[in-house]
Amino acid sequence: MPITSRVAQSALLAAFEGHLRHERGLSENTVRAYSGDLVHLAESLGTSEAGVDELLSAVSLADLRAWLAGMAAAGLSRTTLARRGASARSFFAWAHDTGRLETNPALRLASARAASTIPEVISTQDVLTLLETARRRCDDGDAMHLRDWTAAELLYATGMRVGELVGVDVSDVDLRERLVRVMGKGGKERMVPFGEPAAKAVVEWLERGRPEFVTETTGEALLVGRRGSRADQRQVRESIHRLCRLAGVPDIAPHGLRHTAATHLLDGGSDLRSVQEVLGHASLTTTQRYTHVSADRLRSAYQLAHPRA
Repeated sequence: MPITSRVAQSALLAAFEGHLRHERGLSENTVRAYSGDLVHLAESLGTSEAGVDELLSAVSLADLRAWLAGMAAAGLSRTTLARRGASARSFFAWAHDTGRLETNPALRLASARAASTIPEVISTQDVLTLLETARRRCDDGDAMHLRDWTAAELLYATGMRVGELVGVDVSDVDLRERLVRVMGKGGKERMVPFGEPAAKAVVEWLERGRPEFVTETTGEALLVGRRGSRADQRQVRESIHRLCRLAGVPDIAPHGLRHTAATHLLDGGSDLRSVQEVLGHASLTTTQRYTHVSADRLRSAYQLAHPRA
């Protein structure tokens, strides 16, 4: 039987996934990634008959190091290597802590740090062009375009992750105070402000767009699809890419709008700690990536303008 089939039926993997979801509060995407990494580890060791369960007795530190080294030699990115190392460490630490394993073979396992990349951003003018295009598109009579405008405005105004945006309910939005309640990674809740343009888009969507698609099963979802169910991440991503093409601006994903919002906040004088709170970063180190973008722009402007640059 293929290992993926056995893994799907593995009580051990199911228990580990439950730990990741309910005790560590990790997202479904992360849970799936960690599970897939364990499948890959099992396959690399040839434990096709016992699958992940066999890892408790079959794996040594040397095996884990060889697994990571083999992937590095194959040219996998540092980000993937770092995550797979983290998956193995988390799994064996959990197995040891819960008494399923006497010793933890991953205790001294080191892996590459994820590559520190400068986030993709677009200029203020490009964002304004994108949002104005989204607004004007709403005049064509398709109420769903009001949703796309609202999504674009909120993504840029708040710096939310697209997964956070589609999880927002109508009751989470305070239009009077212009605040939105966001449920972030690890189930952490935060309140994020937004401006008048985003508020206008939300009002238009709630009054003229959303009622056209609401059904008995819609519930409280702020953003919905044509059939009345809660909008998913794919729908929002596609709408942002489509708007970029229509606006004639550099193509950017919803996460790029998050990066752009953070960079523009820093460029505008916001302090790093405030931007961390807006984005919901657990560590200030993550937020500090955006200072590199601002520094690059400052250096470029200096070289163009200063006589002695």
